[in-house]
Amino acid sequence: MTEKIGMVTLDDSKYPGEDLYCDGAVEDELLQIAKDTAPEDFPRVIAERGSWPVLYHLSALRENIVEWIPMKADAKVLEVGSGCGAITGVLSRKADSVTCVELSRKRSLINAYRHRDCANVTIHMGNFKDIEPELPADYDYIMLIGVLEYADSYIGGDTPHADFIRILQKHLAADGRLVIAIENQYGLKYFAGCREDHTGGFFDGIEGYPVEKGVRTFGRDGLARVLQQAGEQTFHFYYPYPDYKFMHSLYSDAYLPRQGELSDNLRNLDRDRLVLFDEKRVYDGMIREGAFPFFANSFLVVVGQKLPVQYARYSNERAPQYAICTRIEQTDDGGRVVRKYPLGDAAGEHVSGVRMTRAYRALSERYAGGKLSVNRCLSEGGEAYAEFAFVPGTTLAELMDEALFRNDIEGFYALFDTYVERVSYRNPAYQGSFGSRDLIFSNILVDGDRWTLIDYEWTTEEETDVRLLIYKAVYCYLLEDARRAVLDRERVLRKLSLTPVQAAEVERAEMVFQQEVTGGRRTLAQLREQMAHPTVALSELLAEGLGNSATKAQTAFQVYEDTGAGFSEAQSYVLPGLRVESGEIACEIKLSGEVRRVRLDPGSRSCAVKLREISLQGKTLSLRDERQVSVNGTRLKNSDVILFATVDPNITVDLGRLRAEQTGASDEVLTFRARIDILSAELAEELGRTKKSFF
Repeated sequence: MTEKIGMVTLDDSKYPGEDLYCDGAVEDELLQIAKDTAPEDFPRVIAERGSWPVLYHLSALRENIVEWIPMKADAKVLEVGSGCGAITGVLSRKADSVTCVELSRKRSLINAYRHRDCANVTIHMGNFKDIEPELPADYDYIMLIGVLEYADSYIGGDTPHADFIRILQKHLAADGRLVIAIENQYGLKYFAGCREDHTGGFFDGIEGYPVEKGVRTFGRDGLARVLQQAGEQTFHFYYPYPDYKFMHSLYSDAYLPRQGELSDNLRNLDRDRLVLFDEKRVYDGMIREGAFPFFANSFLVVVGQKLPVQYARYSNERAPQYAICTRIEQTDDGGRVVRKYPLGDAAGEHVSGVRMTRAYRALSERYAGGKLSVNRCLSEGGEAYAEFAFVPGTTLAELMDEALFRNDIEGFYALFDTYVERVSYRNPAYQGSFGSRDLIFSNILVDGDRWTLIDYEWTTEEETDVRLLIYKAVYCYLLEDARRAVLDRERVLRKLSLTPVQAAEVERAEMVFQQEVTGGRRTLAQLREQMAHPTVALSELLAEGLGNSATKAQTAFQVYEDTGAGFSEAQSYVLPGLRVESGEIACEIKLSGEVRRVRLDPGSRSCAVKLREISLQGKTLSLRDERQVSVNGTRLKNSDVILFATVDPNITVDLGRLRAEQTGASDEVLTFRARIDILSAELAEELGRTKKSFF
């Protein structure tokens, strides 16, 4: 049976009659927003609500992960696990037809209402395994964005991830491509103190998922092995940054990041995190050592023929008239070009070939005879993008950082003085009045004695005192990295013959300019602050020591509920009034029928637990059956004693198996009683090392 919402077709012929997973009331909220709000007003709603689910499901930034993929006008796309439609809209704009498969009816409705004007979208509701046999075998692209990690839950078997890929292969056209986006099990953010995206625990992925079942991610080589196991030999890795969910930069093995570029590292937006080290500095070292691909936070893999795009940078936290994407693309002859694409009709004029060519000619004339080259604009005026020559070299910002961070202050100022000399030059014959706000250090590539301005997006016919533009470059440089604060600003002002009052005016004008560019919209960084998830630095944690806050955290009894999307901080709570200390403990936990698994975290210290009772609706559960109860500790043989040699002890109950004959039960009660003895970390580690003798 099919129905229409606007021009979107919904097919429920394989729908089982109920949603087998749900995020609760937030999905009702999302559905109401989708019904009542035009997509162009979503940024306002996101800012007003200040809610992670609303941001995550409705932000246009989610589209970046696939927007860069070139598609023919007649392309057919299959999107598996389309959810609330985060990428369905951009696919519908790029392809001739989009077929979605989604288990949840409510999420399908959210998708349909937000894209009700898309006549080329069909959404199939139900289990993929039921829908798959009827799908055609001629898709140009199959999208698997944030889905492969759940293959164990939905495909099953001994090799669920490879089997999932094998099944999808059957539905590709002869030259079709499979696109997979997934977190990196060994992403740097997890080492730096972010919780694992699916389990909500610290270090769960990098420790090999010691407890979690039903969800898992992979490292780069592990994911490659899954693809090879599925029979795939041709695949290409890309590295979305900061991650695939809110990507603003996309790197590839053909174009890896430069030192200094990876500075947007304050993840996760949906929960609290630790800050164990400065990820930017660590990334810089990894880039030098060639280790970035192993530690990238996410992967995007294109299975099939290679795409021409090597790099993409999104500037779409802007007002619509300025929203663009910059790409480095391989040409047919093996060379490279740089292209700036408008993200929507409103930005067409901003990066039109006509405008960019005019700016190039004006700046080239201004600097003719000097020592600053201007990157050539190759556009002739009729393209939907502006094209530029690809220029090799190292950014001036990177060279300055190298000098500054090795305390070569005079080396830094030698570079700065050369910069001032070159950008201040003006061809005596030039009579124009063009000025550019793009003279920042990261926009100048240095290759020997050749210095090239590679970007002039913000060039205007309004002449500006070049000293103010130079100070603006210094100001932006200082804002990007706290380590640059050692720069002597007074020396810079003396060099430029500027007063502190003039400098302050430049800084104020830059803030006004940035407000104009963003159109007053809240950036992702500002939204994170609005959501107020705690971020705790290691130094603060150590300074707090055994203080009250640390003690409360250690003795809190926390409950995590999984309704189908894995464990997360967002779906957890602390049992009020219950402190976990040495002694007896007892509690009753009410669970709705939507909860598929529940995880009990009895405090945050190493401990030994003597289990007195764990039962569901009066039915006793057994530690000896890991299909019912699993732990991340070591169980004493022939006993109900568990040693937790970890500061994150947890006990997981699989309700799905226990409800085999009671699907949809509500208000069930899980009873937990135990004797807990807190152990020192040293003793717990020693017992753990000798567990072969005692356990």
